[in-house]
Amino acid sequence: MPGRTGEGPAPHRAKRSLGQNFLIDPNIQRAIVEAIEPDPGDEVLEIGPGRGALTRYLAARVGRLILAELDRELAAKLREEYAETPAVRVIEGDFLDLTLEEVSTDPARLKVIGNIPYNITTPILFSLLERRPRPLLIVLMVQREVADRIVATAGSKTYGALAVGVQSVAEAERVLNVSRRAFRPAPDVDSTVVRIVPHQPPRLTPETESDLRELTRRAFGQRRKQFQRIIRDGYGLDRGAVEEIEHRTGMDLRQRPETFPAARFIDLANALAGRS
Repeated sequence: MPGRTGEGPAPHRAKRSLGQNFLIDPNIQRAIVEAIEPDPGDEVLEIGPGRGALTRYLAARVGRLILAELDRELAAKLREEYAETPAVRVIEGDFLDLTLEEVSTDPARLKVIGNIPYNITTPILFSLLERRPRPLLIVLMVQREVADRIVATAGSKTYGALAVGVQSVAEAERVLNVSRRAFRPAPDVDSTVVRIVPHQPPRLTPETESDLRELTRRAFGQRRKQFQRIIRDGYGLDRGAVEEIEHRTGMDLRQRPETFPAARFIDLANALAGRS
């Protein structure tokens, strides 16, 4: 949010230790809020509201707004600003220490939005996607290179574990790119807003998701190797067992992992677990 003009307290100074960069472009602020399609019946969680750049647009348009802010000073200011707004609740603390059940009356219907610190983007994203129930909708501002990896397609240079992890449980798309000049202080990188819609209901069992995460970790930890070599070494399989999995899945495992879309990783994870 832009700093106040005229008399009044000085605007909050960004803290490098918390990865704070405040979005000051009102047009972009409004565009991010529109990406979650705010509705009076919505319950929304905002991660890292900071000075309230998005909060001021959300508070008037949704039924219930939960603000999770780690910075004690900013949390106090938000609590004071919205003291007369019963629909707004401020939680001071690290989002990664919270569960959705603590903050939401119905986590499966919760929408999540945030301009999050780039150094903890992946932990925040997977804390949302590796739990159940998952939120209804997630809109996050992330580093542009991370967004490229989230929406990457198989065979592209940016395709890897992050793309498989997200795309196996959700639909992901780029909403808009944001220049570093839209922030104060300006970060060293440009940003992108991504919209992630978890599959409702989940298409995979918790067991398959766990197996898929293990497979993905092994595969992209050795991405220069052929997939057949990775699963032979990682799962203790002989050549005959690998050929049987190829036959059952219709996959040519002589290819490298980055050539396979998320759906094929799911097929392989199930085959390795004896589910297909």
